[in-house]
Amino acid sequence: MNKPIIPIAPAGANKQRKRQGPKGRRVDARALAEVEALIGGPSRRHDLLIEYLHQINDRYGQLGAPHLAALAQLLGLAQTEVYEVATFYHHFDVVKENPDGSLAAPPALTVRVCDGLSCEMAGAKQLLQRLPALLGRDVRVIPAPCVGRCEQAPVAVVHQNPVPHATVESVQIEVRAGHTHHAPETYIDFDAYLAQGGYALLRDCIEHRRDVESVLKTMEDSGLRGLGGAGFPAGRKWRIVRSERAPRMMAVNIDEGEPGTFKDRWYLERDPHRFLEGMLIAAWAVDISAIYVYLRDEYHGCRALLEAELAKLQANPPVSPLPKIELRRGAGAYICGEESAMIESIEGKRGMPRLRPPYVAQVGLFGRPTLEHNFETLYWVRELLEKGGAWFASQGRNGRKGLRSFSVSGRVKNPGVKLAPAGITMRELIDEYCGGMPDGHTFYGYLPGGASGGILPASMGDIPLDFDTLQPHGCFIGSAAVIVLSSQDTAKDAARNMMRFFEHESCGQCTPCRVGTAKTNLLIARDKWDKPLLADLSQVMRDASICGLGQAAPNPVDCVVKYFPNEIA
Repeated sequence: MNKPIIPIAPAGANKQRKRQGPKGRRVDARALAEVEALIGGPSRRHDLLIEYLHQINDRYGQLGAPHLAALAQLLGLAQTEVYEVATFYHHFDVVKENPDGSLAAPPALTVRVCDGLSCEMAGAKQLLQRLPALLGRDVRVIPAPCVGRCEQAPVAVVHQNPVPHATVESVQIEVRAGHTHHAPETYIDFDAYLAQGGYALLRDCIEHRRDVESVLKTMEDSGLRGLGGAGFPAGRKWRIVRSERAPRMMAVNIDEGEPGTFKDRWYLERDPHRFLEGMLIAAWAVDISAIYVYLRDEYHGCRALLEAELAKLQANPPVSPLPKIELRRGAGAYICGEESAMIESIEGKRGMPRLRPPYVAQVGLFGRPTLEHNFETLYWVRELLEKGGAWFASQGRNGRKGLRSFSVSGRVKNPGVKLAPAGITMRELIDEYCGGMPDGHTFYGYLPGGASGGILPASMGDIPLDFDTLQPHGCFIGSAAVIVLSSQDTAKDAARNMMRFFEHESCGQCTPCRVGTAKTNLLIARDKWDKPLLADLSQVMRDASICGLGQAAPNPVDCVVKYFPNEIA
């Protein structure tokens, strides 16, 4: 048998050609200089990636490929790492090059019209239909998920300015005005807060007039539970994190993206230092090294307020030294309200929830034990410690303890934040705190805990509203975001609105949530619902989704099937 002839390669042919530059897009010198001028000196940090993207997006109105490539080089990251973060968040305008290498011009102005349930009931669809033609081609009009101003429905946001109770005329006026943002005009600032005895409690803690154990016990005795939705006992959380190894971190969640929720924004706009003092007391009690405050991007006015008041606090600290405090800006992602997704975002990554265990109290921000808290939980700390845990626990109705800040919107005469006893019923809340139903409307149903909390009929309006009271009915109170439906609404349409939101906001990490929300949307768009198939989908999503978004997303649909069967027959 003849052996095959193997050709001999010429000398040097097997040597690899030396690469003339890094893989991927070549970095444009002009783009590099522009980004370098924006993000500053040599101490560039990977965890500030989202902050850097905001700076570019704010300056140029979009994120073009040349700027993304330049940012990647300056941070020593792969371009794909920067691109995947930029494209994850809704508020970044990532554009691709035209065939000739040019970039599409950014819109002169963007108007976002909230299409959350409360705004939809108040006429958001009509605004979305009429505004594009009236505002012209240079103004981009797009729907937006809940912007956290449900008591002012319908709401439009012109660039960064919220327009409450928006009409075509008021939006046109704001477009012509062209302001950048509106900060709250009246609130208790640093000097006024000091004059009212502010930060005296913090000084008592730092100067050993109060000891850590007494503070922890007061928090535990109060029964205060986390007010961001999960409801974990606050005092117990402090003790758990304090027992972990140092250094410990703290992450504060002001990313209240749950449709129907606006209480954190409402309190922040009025008394920011009450929250800051509670935050610093928690940091002292748990021996925290650094604090990261994560504020949703929709709250531009609140960010300006908080930056100004933090600067005053740090320039004239009531105690010394203060822990390091960093204010971080979200970028439009509901999923970042989940604690581990928020931590990923603070670290400059996509907001993907982590698998647990380990829990963030053990391995959280930058791999360190982390105390994660909602804004309102910290807002109550000063009053609890001044009045005692027994005072807070003595509040309540129907055998429940404590107070709740209900964000009430929808079909009531007087929507807003209502501080009411825990355990109050829906009927009592409407009649005693909201002025009743509007004229011509009859109480039909309600969402007790925002989009995730399910939907109940008016016939179940006498259930005490609190943690653990609604679970037997397939619902939960969450962040106490209450949306009231009247006889002019249907639970079916409310569920459709919620499921569109969940499909839009799913991070896509796990298949049950990513595919389940999309499939459910298709099924409930029909007049007659396939109840067995919806039940199967619901079970899979609850059992197999990584985080609470996918696990709770079926709640509105399941409630319509169970409590409003006539709507889908």
